Amino acid sequence: MTDLRGCSALIIDSSPTSRSVMATQLREFGMAQPAQCGRASEARKLLERHSYDVVLCEMDFQSVNVGDGSRAQSGPELLDELRRANLLPWSTVFIMVTGERTYAKVAEAAESALDSYLIKPFTAQALQDRVAQSRRRKLALEPIYAAVDKGDFEQAAKLCTVCFHARAPYWLYAARLGAELLLRLDMHAAARHLLDEVVKHQALPWARLGIARAQLGQQQVTPALRTLESLIAQEPTFADAYDVMGRTQMALGQIDAAVATYQRAADLTPGAIRRQQKLGMLAFYNGDLETAAKSLDKAVVLGQDSKLFDLQVLVLLAIVRFRQRDAKGLSRCKTELQRVLDRVPGSPRLQRFRSVMEVLELMLQRQVGQVVERLKRMSAAIHTPDFDIEAACNLLSLLSQLAEAELNLPDAELWVQRIARRFVGARGITELLVTVSQSHPAHAEVMRAEHQHIAALAEKAMMFSLSGAPDRAVAALLAHGRSTLNLKFVETAQGLVNNYADALPDLPALQQELQAVRQLAGQRPSTAVPVGLDDDGAGRLRLRTKSPAHRRQVGRPPPAIPASAA
Repeated sequence: MTDLRGCSALIIDSSPTSRSVMATQLREFGMAQPAQCGRASEARKLLERHSYDVVLCEMDFQSVNVGDGSRAQSGPELLDELRRANLLPWSTVFIMVTGERTYAKVAEAAESALDSYLIKPFTAQALQDRVAQSRRRKLALEPIYAAVDKGDFEQAAKLCTVCFHARAPYWLYAARLGAELLLRLDMHAAARHLLDEVVKHQALPWARLGIARAQLGQQQVTPALRTLESLIAQEPTFADAYDVMGRTQMALGQIDAAVATYQRAADLTPGAIRRQQKLGMLAFYNGDLETAAKSLDKAVVLGQDSKLFDLQVLVLLAIVRFRQRDAKGLSRCKTELQRVLDRVPGSPRLQRFRSVMEVLELMLQRQVGQVVERLKRMSAAIHTPDFDIEAACNLLSLLSQLAEAELNLPDAELWVQRIARRFVGARGITELLVTVSQSHPAHAEVMRAEHQHIAALAEKAMMFSLSGAPDRAVAALLAHGRSTLNLKFVETAQGLVNNYADALPDLPALQQELQAVRQLAGQRPSTAVPVGLDDDGAGRLRLRTKSPAHRRQVGRPPPAIPASAA
């Protein structure tokens, strides 16, 4: 029997009696005094601050109103979100406690890396056996966890693959982790091979979803869509599959379809902060302000004090309040933002958020002169490296709102044109920007015109390559890239450099110029379609490491995975 003496534990259960019984049982095993809480929101805060060896979590919390009549977050939803947000170390054992009637839901929760489950009523011996069994698996795979914790994903993937092929203890779990690591390393073909082998053994939903993600990584968009459609048809409650489908639809510029997909994911997991945020933001950009306000408000109630909360929610809510002429509501959004900005005053992202809110406040106060001056300062940042798609969407939304308020801005179309020239290119990005601008048709038309202009410039530059002068093609693309800061030109030039390296007379100088232009344009992929705290690969197991290279920058959402089609 695995020694549990000294292990720490957290009990999450809405019933004080159940908490007391489980705490007594754990202490009898020699474990330290367990921490206890009765709500998912309280548990999330504890897990944001502390690590535990064992977590026992109730499957269905007692109904708690979250502000609009909907129920509070369930145990599986909490687990799903904790894994996604790197709030559970790999060494933590997470066990779901449930009644017989909800067993089917436990099976679904297992797809979110649940370690084990217990069905009430259970004996102290059953609890001890489950905890010990899960701890043994953690110990058996400890070399893998250690490599992951160091950020050595390649070594961890090798260890997983060896475990899988040897059919060593816990080989199926090792296969899932190994495939995840291979996807993280962009070794999509190897991940696909491993996942295909798993599916031959058992068609597990997580493995089939992993295959779709590998296909997307290999730019096989149509096969990935077929895989996802088949998976969702057979597993209609598998929320992660909807996340990946929505991301794929976004990359293809299918905004309406993506909104519907994220709506389904949010309906399945109404207590999941990230999905509510995602739906609210995308609905806002798509012009469905009723759905947007509902989901954004729910996200605020569910997790404003959580690390999972994206402050972009407050920006979009501020715009909604502006449209409602709700000065007090707008002020509350600004106050909440300022509370965070006081802790991280150097965040350019949060400073941009505050600027948007200040312009809206000034407009409600009819301070037109100050509004124009603020907008000029904001537009001057369009060509700075950290001005990203999110900043572009916020400025476009602001300009559209002010145009609807009949504020005459002679330079507005020029600013829209500059944004377009920097970002349009890939289908998903272009359609997102057009959608954001659609409430003011003149701005949307500028977006479409610039998309055609950028495409024509790229095509003209590539003609040099087709005529046997790749060096002239690269030079033309880099010139366009430097003048527009559009990464489409930079990445196209990089492709030519990779393909014609031997035919380029001054390769080191070209590579240096490529890097210089890329630094000016920013390091994001030109095809990434980030909307909020976008998971770089929904359905994946989250890797909690001590390596700074794998940590998210404070105040900035994690980068989106490259979209699967341009």
